[in-house]
This record gives sequence, structure tokens and C-alpha cells, in this order.
Amino acid sequence: MSDQLTFDNPVERHSHIKPHASWQPLPGLDAELDPKADHGETSYRGTGRLPGRKALITGGDSGIGAAVAIAFAREGADVALSYLPEEQVDAEAIAEVVRAEGRKAILLPGDIRDREFCRTLVADAVEGLGGLDILVNNAAHQVYHQTFDELDEDDLHRTIQTNMYAMFWITRDALPHLGPGATIINSTSVQGYNPSPMIVNYASTKFGIIGFTKALAADLAPRGIRVNAVAPGTRLDAAAGVRRAAAREAERLRRLVVARPDEPARRAGAGLRVPRVAGVELRRR
Repeated sequence: MSDQLTFDNPVERHSHIKPHASWQPLPGLDAELDPKADHGETSYRGTGRLPGRKALITGGDSGIGAAVAIAFAREGADVALSYLPEEQVDAEAIAEVVRAEGRKAILLPGDIRDREFCRTLVADAVEGLGGLDILVNNAAHQVYHQTFDELDEDDLHRTIQTNMYAMFWITRDALPHLGPGATIINSTSVQGYNPSPMIVNYASTKFGIIGFTKALAADLAPRGIRVNAVAPGTRLDAAAGVRRAAAREAERLRRLVVARPDEPARRAGAGLRVPRVAGVELRRR
């Protein structure tokens, strides 16, 4: 079985996976996704880069968050996963993989749009892990709207609360537990600098996350805490099952350089390769 260290042709690595038109109600489940996303369950090989580290990962039940959880566990870290209660089946599947590596997997369901839950989330993660030295702000909400006129205010509020407010709250609550050498990794997107009109609210928040990352990196650098961002492109995950029916999304997939969406497992490595300097954005074009 090949893994992320195998020398091969990246264009052909996931060429057998053929996404097709499908739809799921929000928030979307990896358990219902067809074809299945690759989170690294059998394709990620650890090399001992995070022994004894303790990480809180939001949106850790599927997609990039799940892939990061598996990668971190195989590198020697214990993880706490934040996710919506409706995503319990996905979270338990990822926890099973993490625990099979002999690492802790703390499951913390709840809605990060709730300020009080964010406080409880961080406190429970610290208690369950015995500390905290990596925070991955990955959770996000995205819904396509064919035109700006169709964007309703409820979805606008949900997008901003999930993607921006929660990141501020969780980071603020985590800071007292993060010492020198700790790392904060924020998930932004190619949408932050090359936005699509059908997700103007989502793209706006991802642009904001880039600014948040750079400003926070400058603020925390004197304390020895690195802050960086990863900006992935189109990929196969549970969220894709919610949005893939859109014709304009299908057209966007056809314009990709390698003519296919990426896999979450391919993005997990970026979280491990964040530079030793702070305030850097790793982009996936």
C-alpha cells in the first residue's frame, strides 16, 4: 500500500476516485459520502514528529480535520476533536483510528457558534489531554448560493459565526494554556484570495482569516507561539456531498489543473510542515 512518502505521479494518485453529482442535508456526513474521502486511514505513514504533543482540532470529524487528527496521532500526538452532535458517527470512526495508534482521542460535540460552548470546549480538551500545545482552527460552514440575491441573512450569520467568531473565541480561551513552542494553525482557503461569486460570504470569512493569522502571528511571536494558515483548494469531503450538485461547482472541478479534487489526507501534511517562522500562509493552487 502506497502512502504520502511513496514516490509516484501525483496526478494519478487518486485518479480512481470519480466524484459524481450528489446531495446531503447539512452538515453532511462522511459516513454517507460516495465515493469515500481519503483521510489517511491507510495512506498516511507517521515519522515520529509530534511525540507527546496535545492538539485540539475543530471540525475534526471529517475532511481536513479528520485527516489532521489521523496524521497527528501517527506522529505521536493525542487529539481532542470538536464537531457538531449530528456528526457523532463520523467522529467515532476517526477516534477509532486514532486510538488504534495508541493515542488519546477526546470527543467533544457541540456548536462552536455558542460562546459558552467554546469556553467549555477548550477547558474539556485541556482536562482530557492533560494540557494543550497545538490548536487547529479548522471548522467552517459553507453553502452555495447561485447569485448574491439568494444569500439569506441567516446563512450569512451562521457563516460568520462559525468561521470567524468561533476562531476568535477558541483561540482566546486556548491562549492561557499555550506556552513557548506551541502552534496555532488556521484553515483558510484558496477562496480567501481567489473568491468564487457563489460563496461570497464564505470567501469573505476566509479572507478575514488570512488577516487574523498574520496579525495574531505578530502579536504572539514574542511569546514563542507560532501562528500560521493553510489555504487548501477543492477537495473531496463531507461538505462536498452537500454542495456538489451545483452545476457551477462541477464546472470549477473541470478547470482544476489536475482535473480532480484533492483528498483530505493530502492536506493533512501541510499542518505538519508549517514553517518555523510565523504568519505564513501555505496555499494550494
